Amino acid sequence: MTPRSFLMIPGAPTPVAPFSHAVETDGWVFLTGQMPTLPEDDAAPLPEGIEAQTRQVMDNLILVLKGAGLGLEHVVSVRAYLTRFDQDYAPMNTTYRSYFPANRLPARTCIGVTGLARGALVEIDMLARR
Repeated sequence: MTPRSFLMIPGAPTPVAPFSHAVETDGWVFLTGQMPTLPEDDAAPLPEGIEAQTRQVMDNLILVLKGAGLGLEHVVSVRAYLTRFDQDYAPMNTTYRSYFPANRLPARTCIGVTGLARGALVEIDMLARR
């Protein structure tokens, strides 16, 4: 087993809790769930609506991936968390799907939760392989 690398990515959003943006070991990169916060101003109001929040979350994840020298093509698994599952599942899926080629969708789990930090509607984490 190779030593773990705890990655804090310059330019990525400020964490809302005590965690690294990503942790790498043996070529596996575990990305902490991202919120729909703006990288340049984490105190700014969150984007309105599930589509805008999903875009911001995915863009934040791309920043973390790039900071680790990776891209969406390296993602093998995703977990998405929704606070309004019945209402937001379909529109979140439409926005999420637009980030991946149709024949290159990672494995994914989507979970309904009672709340997320900052009152977000969506949080997404990823597992990537170098």
